[in-house]
Amino acid sequence: MNYSEEKKEQLNADKKQMLIGLHLGNGYGSQQGAWRMPGVDPKSYTSFDARVKQAQAAERGKFQFIFLPDGPGAVLADIATEAPAFNLDVMLTLAAVARETQYIGLVATGSTTFNEPFNLARQFKALDVMSHGRAGWNAITSSGEDVAANYGKRIPSSEDRYGRAHEVIQLIQSLWGSWGKDAWIHNQETGEFANRNEILPINLQGKYVGSRGPLYIPPSEQGQPIIFHAGGSPNAYELAGRFANVVIGAAFTIEDAKAQRNAFRESAKSHGRNPDEIKYIAGLMTTIVKDRRTALDRRIQLAGDSLVQRLGYLQQMLGIPLNPSKVDEPLTKAQLDTARLSRYDPRSANALKIAQEGWSLRDILAHGVIDYHPVIVGPGVEAADHMQAWFEAGAADGFWISPDVNSDGIDAFVDEVVPILQERGIFHQDYEGRTLRENIGAPEQYGIDPRV
Repeated sequence: MNYSEEKKEQLNADKKQMLIGLHLGNGYGSQQGAWRMPGVDPKSYTSFDARVKQAQAAERGKFQFIFLPDGPGAVLADIATEAPAFNLDVMLTLAAVARETQYIGLVATGSTTFNEPFNLARQFKALDVMSHGRAGWNAITSSGEDVAANYGKRIPSSEDRYGRAHEVIQLIQSLWGSWGKDAWIHNQETGEFANRNEILPINLQGKYVGSRGPLYIPPSEQGQPIIFHAGGSPNAYELAGRFANVVIGAAFTIEDAKAQRNAFRESAKSHGRNPDEIKYIAGLMTTIVKDRRTALDRRIQLAGDSLVQRLGYLQQMLGIPLNPSKVDEPLTKAQLDTARLSRYDPRSANALKIAQEGWSLRDILAHGVIDYHPVIVGPGVEAADHMQAWFEAGAADGFWISPDVNSDGIDAFVDEVVPILQERGIFHQDYEGRTLRENIGAPEQYGIDPRV
């Protein structure tokens, strides 16, 4: 290695670097037609081997974590033509992935509203031990009546949902810490398995939940799982500010993302924590191919007939009537002059920008202007540019990536985007350690954080 390479490597090591996670969902991809794409095994929805392969691809790209959302509600998609949105079971899936990966973090959603704390504590800490310290729990509340109906209940008020959530997280962290760090002796010669004086009940009872404890699982290599949170309400800021090390965010503009990130950081600070302890991870949906036209054609193929059915959304965003019979034509000058941004939809500015570039209505929709995260449609450098701009503007500490089709979209991101980010010095060359806590830069914690 020559001097210039050594200097460049040192500069990269000293530079702040982003985090990247992979959103897996149902395993097919973020687009509803992903299960029908050529080269996709339509039966992979039930294949744990497929999920393992996808996680291994992300690990090859040095992603810090994979993220499995969960929503134990009714089937939200049109099951006649679309796959359900979630995995068969997030914990079973991550257990399978844990055995076939070494470094990547394993994060899943577990609702605080309808799950008993002792069960969540046991499941996530067992996963943490199994994976040698790579587990993360996305602690969220449930808000849909379809979910509540599956438990024979109604959705509690916001006050009760978040009141319970605060108690659940504290109770679970107490259970995680109820087995002393050095309690497991396992001395075969003396016959001493554990120090019973360091494995103690917690005897906690709140307004909503309680447990005697202790949990019968020793600490993992990172001590206990990392707390994630997904949400953007004032209640979410308060919950994440107290407990979370990572926030899974949703923002469409740099300004919105900065405001959200700052709100979470201020909340952490108000609870006596260092704001740098909480990482804001923005969403990004990707179709990475050689050029824009090829990418648009791919997304048009994925969407099928449903693309034109979304014209109503676009019409509301732009504030002008749109004719379905002219879906393959660009907007006229008169239409563009009349178009107005929606004050209720932060996606409308990008939709108008794409329209002003002269794309047809079908192509405007294929750009993903009404998708639930910003969308990159084109070569890898465009994704890298977007991520760098947001990261360096202080709008995000990293990104969770939702490829259009997982079977080739994960590899496309790993091969076409990651090397650019690494070359620019804003994404690491290799894992910092073996645990999720090390790889996201979270401070050591075992049991409840005494500051909160």
